[in-house]
Amino acid sequence: MSPMNTATTTATGAALGLSAEQSAKRDIQTISLIGLAHGTSHFFHMLLPPLFPVFMREFGLSYSELGLLVTIFFVISGVGQALSGFLVDKTGARPVLFVALGCFVLASLAAGTAQGFSGLALAAALAGLGNSPFHPVDFTILNKRVSQQRLGHAFSVHGITGNLGWALAPVLLISVHEATGHWRYAYAATALWALIVIALLAFKRDAIDDRQGSWGHEKAGAAKAPVDEHPMAFLKLPSVWLCFSFFFFTTAALSAIQSFSSPALSAMYGLSLASTAFVVTGYMLAGAAGMIVGGFLVAKSQNLERNIAGAMAAAAALLALTATGWLPASLALVAAATAGFGTGLAGPSRDMLIKRAAPPGATGRVYGTVYSGLDVGFATAAPIFGAMMDRHWNNGVFWGASIALLMGIAAASVVRKA
Repeated sequence: MSPMNTATTTATGAALGLSAEQSAKRDIQTISLIGLAHGTSHFFHMLLPPLFPVFMREFGLSYSELGLLVTIFFVISGVGQALSGFLVDKTGARPVLFVALGCFVLASLAAGTAQGFSGLALAAALAGLGNSPFHPVDFTILNKRVSQQRLGHAFSVHGITGNLGWALAPVLLISVHEATGHWRYAYAATALWALIVIALLAFKRDAIDDRQGSWGHEKAGAAKAPVDEHPMAFLKLPSVWLCFSFFFFTTAALSAIQSFSSPALSAMYGLSLASTAFVVTGYMLAGAAGMIVGGFLVAKSQNLERNIAGAMAAAAALLALTATGWLPASLALVAAATAGFGTGLAGPSRDMLIKRAAPPGATGRVYGTVYSGLDVGFATAAPIFGAMMDRHWNNGVFWGASIALLMGIAAASVVRKA
């Protein structure tokens, strides 16, 4: 630890009456709990997609209708994300977090009792509502409670737990479905998971209380806010919308993999859905590994655009190779899953790129706008890829994801110039 970092930690900890050891313990506890909450929110992104084939068989739904369920989730999540920041500022982050987790319990109950498309749509809407405040909540708590020394690690854990949540959902849903012989029991398991997380966070509620003082670095950052600019002036910056575009395209690719890679691979290579369903888990775990490596990479490199371009180009190449149908079935599964490493590797460089694009005093607003590109990307891409599947353009899922990643590279490469 450098003398400067030690001084920063000591100063901010002293301001709260904490020793260095107490400060570290406090930070680790907060980071862990928020990581768990964020992983749970990503878990509920995947509440419905792993069982799409079951819904098609049970309710006679088309891929287009299944894509519409994804759109419902992310439209509500995107609109809610823009609005929830104001609610978090007014009421504090912790109460909003518990309400959001409660929505996940209700979404599980709606999914488990659904009798057709309308019931699944209700589940998607409740899950989207629960997901909407997580970025404002998480970053508010982390910024207010975690010291500057460990704030970078907090953001890394935040990103990795999101990928782990995505990876866990197919495993839990499919495993419970296969073990019990009925898909409705899988949603009893997801409801139980949300209730366990609520209970743990309630027990450790002091560690996620954003009202209990602020660290010195947050106050220092607030002092930099310009007083002579309109609060929405940042929307005129081309770099903001280029970052938004980057999130839009990369999330469109992720939407294809999450929602339709399993049935597409099953149709292309004659594999069972049970074997292809875990490609999503592999993709997310590879992405988490990529984020770890990418964190070290971004610390040693100033050319963020090059990091992003190289990592995502490799991922696009693997998805394109999967789309060709040339690979043996087992290698196709490995190639599709390994592509996640490339997108994960680009993650830390992406986040730093957005930070550099944000003007002083507008970081929160910029991140809120840019992150809404995630929701728009999911909401827009899902029906398009669903329509491809209805027309039996199975390899189009992987071609489309590959092209979307290349478009993301183009957007990132222009940010620096803008």
